[in-house]
Amino acid sequence: MRLLSGLLLPALLLAQDAPTERGAFTLHLILHAIGEERYEITRASDASVRLHVTSEQSDRGTRRTVTASLQLTRDFSPVRYDLNSRTASSVVADAGGSVTIREDDRERTLSAPPRYFVGFGIAPFSVQLLMLRYWLAHGKPARLPILRTATDAPAARIEFAGTDSIRLAGKSVRLDRYTIAELQFGREIVWLDAAGNLAAAMTFAGGLPVEAIRAGYEPAFDQLVRAGVAEQMRILAALEREVPPLRAGAFAIAGATLFDATGRAPVPDSVVILREGRIAAAGLRADVAIPKGMPVIDASGKTLLPGLWEMHTHYSGVEFGPAYLAAGVTTARDCGGEFDFLVAARDTIARRHALGPRLLLAGLVDAGGPTGFGAVFADTPEQAKAVVARYHDAGFEQIKLYTYLKPEIIAVLTAEAHRAGMTVTGHVPAALNAIQGVEAGMDQINHLNYVSRVLREPGAIEFFKDHHTVVDPTAGWGEMSGHTKDLEVATFEPGISKAPYSLFSKFTAMGAAAAVSAAFQTRMADTLKTIGALYRGGVTLVPGSDTGLVGYGLHRELELYVQAGMTPADAIRAATIVSARAMKLDADSGTIEPGKRADLILVDGNPLERIEDLRKVSHVVSDGRLFDTAPLWRSVGFRP
Repeated sequence: MRLLSGLLLPALLLAQDAPTERGAFTLHLILHAIGEERYEITRASDASVRLHVTSEQSDRGTRRTVTASLQLTRDFSPVRYDLNSRTASSVVADAGGSVTIREDDRERTLSAPPRYFVGFGIAPFSVQLLMLRYWLAHGKPARLPILRTATDAPAARIEFAGTDSIRLAGKSVRLDRYTIAELQFGREIVWLDAAGNLAAAMTFAGGLPVEAIRAGYEPAFDQLVRAGVAEQMRILAALEREVPPLRAGAFAIAGATLFDATGRAPVPDSVVILREGRIAAAGLRADVAIPKGMPVIDASGKTLLPGLWEMHTHYSGVEFGPAYLAAGVTTARDCGGEFDFLVAARDTIARRHALGPRLLLAGLVDAGGPTGFGAVFADTPEQAKAVVARYHDAGFEQIKLYTYLKPEIIAVLTAEAHRAGMTVTGHVPAALNAIQGVEAGMDQINHLNYVSRVLREPGAIEFFKDHHTVVDPTAGWGEMSGHTKDLEVATFEPGISKAPYSLFSKFTAMGAAAAVSAAFQTRMADTLKTIGALYRGGVTLVPGSDTGLVGYGLHRELELYVQAGMTPADAIRAATIVSARAMKLDADSGTIEPGKRADLILVDGNPLERIEDLRKVSHVVSDGRLFDTAPLWRSVGFRP
């Protein structure tokens, strides 16, 4: 019996799963470490592979745990995948060749394609690690289907992009760099080491920037971030080659109804002449002579407006640029992102006429510690002065305050910013209310909720008006993020039907339980009531969509302003000259007048009568370069 036991023991050990690989990634949000993802890969006696993942994050005080398990065959083909995040999702392949996918309350069964992988968005990163191993083991297919419940979910596109040499412990380590498209909006950048391990990942698009870096590679984090930014600029250059302008230099736009946003009445059958990025003349066709031989764009039946201003975005990838231009946005203010990427994107757009709106930057700063947001902190007066100096020297227009700053630090930040000629915007820090924030030096306030909380105080609206406080309500983002499941996204945001699958799936998955629908409707009614009261009270309002549906989110914001009582003309002015004035650029932009920057849009229809027509931008002129919007939309996966 002892002999039998001795012979069986090795066989039993082989039959049991034994850990073969463990790893961990530090997770970052806007370059700030917010948690860790740990994984374990085991290989059974039949060479099948099992992955177990636990991801724990704490973002601004909110904790979240994600777990996942993935079973694969010996060649990394998926057999079963279970993801437990905010909701449970799964993919199960049976012996008969069928695969069943479940996401939330949706289910789909299909015959397994010859090659496929699994995943629901970008996380967990260790699932992406095995996806890359599958891709390499199966001949690097140009397109790798990622099975979802939607039949039109696109295949992932993984491409080798180059190599980077980093320094670790005094030694040079070579990493292969890849881009992955269709896991989310935009392209993710990942690095594999010589052992086939995922060394790092950067997801620039789709919301807020996220990074993951493998344990042991942390000393190279900054170097990899710079390499990722350089790759983003290469992606932007490729987009430029894909969508060249129709016209540049000198040309005329004739026949449109001109709304110049100056306060003057619309001009029918107008002519606007553009020369080298500037408006040379604008007015009635009878009053503006078109030089002989000048190319003319026939805009009969269209409305010609100044380019729109998006006053609250988180510009998280170069793919935002074509989408914004296609939506008619020619200037966008970023309200908190990654320093190196934003500076590179802004400068590339400005110097090379790259595809994207002119970028204005608000430099994010918060208190340090685990609840802080972003990677720039100020806990002492000296740090506050250094923060302002760094942002100012890099050409940022504003300082953006965040939640956990202390009053004494806020005082230094606002004083230093004003001394440097910058303005101050942001969330009202938790230590203050909105009135106190303005008294402490805030020129502008992001998000309506901070203002709503103090409107019951006598004279609050007059206070904000008298202090020339600028408010960007982000009402559309509140609607998108807070709507309930009984309300289809397309009923209030029709742009979702044209969005790429990565964005469509993200936004349609949002929503609270239908049981709180009445509370949501009440909250939206209160939002519109507050916007209307501020508008009638003379408080400056500027539109921004935050992390809503890129491009279309601004249109929805303006539609809500009209529902709140603004005239369509005033809503358009809010997105043009009022925003330009708020950023102290009204002498250069915001209206269609001779000498000003040539940022204009042509709209099919009349948004002065029907604000929804603003969604029908047919052409955009950005810094004097004319584009058809359809190729711009298509270049980043939207349907025109």
